[in-house]
Amino acid sequence: MGCFSGLRCCLEKTLKIGRRGGGGDEDDDGGGDSCDLFFELRTLQIATNFFSELNKLGHGGFGPVYKGLMPNGQEVAVKKLSVSSRQGLKEFTNEIILLLKIQHKNLVTLLGCCAEGPEKMLVYEYLPNKSLDYFLFDKRKSSALDWLKRFQIVIGIVRGLLYLHEEAPERIIHRDIKAGNILLDEELNPKISDFGLARLFPGEDTHLDTFRISGTHGYMAPEYAMHGYLSVKTDVFSFGVLVLEIVSGRKNHDKGLGGEKADLLSYTWSLFQAGKVLELVDPSLAKCNPDEAAMCIQLGLLCCQAAVAERPNMNSIHLMLSSDSFTLPRPGKPGILGRRGRWTTTNTSALTDTNAGSTSTGVTKASAGSSFVEDYSRNSISYSSLDEGR
Repeated sequence: MGCFSGLRCCLEKTLKIGRRGGGGDEDDDGGGDSCDLFFELRTLQIATNFFSELNKLGHGGFGPVYKGLMPNGQEVAVKKLSVSSRQGLKEFTNEIILLLKIQHKNLVTLLGCCAEGPEKMLVYEYLPNKSLDYFLFDKRKSSALDWLKRFQIVIGIVRGLLYLHEEAPERIIHRDIKAGNILLDEELNPKISDFGLARLFPGEDTHLDTFRISGTHGYMAPEYAMHGYLSVKTDVFSFGVLVLEIVSGRKNHDKGLGGEKADLLSYTWSLFQAGKVLELVDPSLAKCNPDEAAMCIQLGLLCCQAAVAERPNMNSIHLMLSSDSFTLPRPGKPGILGRRGRWTTTNTSALTDTNAGSTSTGVTKASAGSSFVEDYSRNSISYSSLDEGR
């Protein structure tokens, strides 16, 4: 019981500082009573029909997610932490504290939590269209994502990451950007979700070499997967892989395709070198803007550059996508080797089911004098003195 009363005190202190003091262009809800954040277990049991399998939306890395109907008629998603989870309390607390600090239309909204007895739950807004991977990698459903909608999803994700990296009260690195963590609302607008692995970079702190690697194989930047070197460019790399998935309609690694096509990043690079990038475009798309598609592919490669300093920051990416006159630099060879890590997948992470697993494991601390460290902008390399935990 002690750890949960401590959690409640910690959250209430955070609320006194100001709930969702997010800034940006989103409206502030003006704070509010801390009691509004805490849901009674009984209320959530009734809302989810006692966590019925019929109400189950999926299963993330730390437990199942259920749809609930509150007494006022509001639909919610309840993320229930498994009692047997060994590291769940840290991620549970981390997600609450982070989401209390931010608010943006392209980030999922945290409504509250429950920390009653052994139960730990997070309550979110309910998004009826599940996650991006639910549509993108199913040929029967991908037709709902025409080119215009895919391009809008890319822009929405950019805006959400730009807010996290540059506009939020304190810089936040998500660490697990992937199709399974992009939820879609009624109009298929994207919202970045699952902040259990996210890291806060307070003030102007600029250093973080992690002891524990957490993320999803295939999306992880090589310097992070191999050396534990964490920066905002870690998210940029993951975003680049995700953009290529959105354009191609396929997963970043598909053994069924065989040969050079199995790895999406390698295959994209070979097409780019041959001047055939449009061959990457999802063949199920009836129509496609070839200029926008080519730009997204080139942008995806730029985001996946092996050298951290050569990847654009989210502000530059936003300018590239919103400007009619911006000329994209020519990318060099992307960081193909090492990004899949050296470990087996241990768990998944999402508000809904995801096909790609997340990993969390110990590594040796990276040396401080990495050759790719260049301080050429605020978002080139970000460090933090925060303890990563074990």
